[in-house]
Amino acid sequence: MVVRSLYGQTAATLGVAFLVLQTAALALVYFVTLAPLAERSADDLAALIVLSAQTWVELPPGTRHAFEIELARNHHLRISRVVKLEPDPSVSFINSGNIERALTRRTGQIIQLAKGKDGWVWVNLRMGGHWMHIGFEERRYYIRAMMSAVGLISLAAGLTWLTSLVLVRRISRRLTQMALAAAEVGQGKMPRPLPEDGAEELASLGHSFNRMAQEVQDLLAARTTMLAGISHDLRTPIARMRLAVAMLPELTDPDLVSRIERDLEQMNQLIGGFLELARGMQQEQLVRQDIRPLLAQWVEDARRSGADVRLLPGDACSNEVAVQAMQRIVSNLIENAIRYGHAPGEQARVEVSCRQSGGGCLVEIMDRGPGIPPDQMQAVFRPFYRLEQSRNLATGGSGLGLAIARQLAQANGWQLGLSLRPGGGMVATLQL
Repeated sequence: MVVRSLYGQTAATLGVAFLVLQTAALALVYFVTLAPLAERSADDLAALIVLSAQTWVELPPGTRHAFEIELARNHHLRISRVVKLEPDPSVSFINSGNIERALTRRTGQIIQLAKGKDGWVWVNLRMGGHWMHIGFEERRYYIRAMMSAVGLISLAAGLTWLTSLVLVRRISRRLTQMALAAAEVGQGKMPRPLPEDGAEELASLGHSFNRMAQEVQDLLAARTTMLAGISHDLRTPIARMRLAVAMLPELTDPDLVSRIERDLEQMNQLIGGFLELARGMQQEQLVRQDIRPLLAQWVEDARRSGADVRLLPGDACSNEVAVQAMQRIVSNLIENAIRYGHAPGEQARVEVSCRQSGGGCLVEIMDRGPGIPPDQMQAVFRPFYRLEQSRNLATGGSGLGLAIARQLAQANGWQLGLSLRPGGGMVATLQL
């Protein structure tokens, strides 16, 4: 599983770093301090056991009992002679291996520790012709320093790791807020102002972003006002020019009149495109309803012009939509499919489908035309970009249709894309 978030990647990186640091620290503490300490403790115990056994053997029988009491009281050792050895279960604990090796080295015998009752550990060794049974308490020679070191280093590493995660979380949360706000700015919305508190750098970043978002809104408003004003003002001289053309003498060249009327119509369509572009970032109220009846209505509108357009059967698809924005997008895509989705001399056959997908609705407009080269799939969404390079409206259009459609889609949080259709043609997809 690949972690992609900043918080997740930082947590994983810090976790690995602290794990390596903890392992190295424990290894250093063990080999420099704990291992020598454990070996020294085991050797001291082995020396005491061997010395006690030798002393017991050399003492007169009448004083041995007093010596056993002295060992138990002052050195916590129990010693006695064994007439017949009986096998006892072996025992293993931290430092037991060091004790066995130290006893083996000092006595020359193979010594194995045996488990006794009540936490006692016993050693059987031969000394002065006697088998000696010597016991000590396991808890007195159980090396707890290792566990203490592990706990202390783990606690320090864990606290440092958690502290780092808190700091990273604080930064990543602010970055996540900024990413969401930036997405809203890209849709033409004014996001909720980011917090301008906290660390100086984060506060400065939040302040700069809020100011940028406001400036973007001001620029969009100015652009909308400018485009709408220019387009509106141009309609008046165009209307006067149409009136002048209509009042031309009857002897005027009909071809000249026809060309002037086509130019005026092209200018009028360009102005209409500018107005749509200006209104593209304006928000529209969302309404939840079934998309299929809307598509059926728009398909029927296209069929009235003589186009071969049909809506493929399917189930109902309910979603929250901005109806007017969706109509302008779908109508534009259907118009493009009718215009470009056929071979020369043939009529386009356009199919429209709608289905549930990705938690919303997916609308597809499909044709069987020559398609768009893959390297120009994104370029066609730029304003005034046309695959057909002539300025003829009948063949190349104004170059604003797809730009307006994508701008409307982005303003509503939809995804608009183009892809090649299997078997030839294009598929325009609108993901709601």
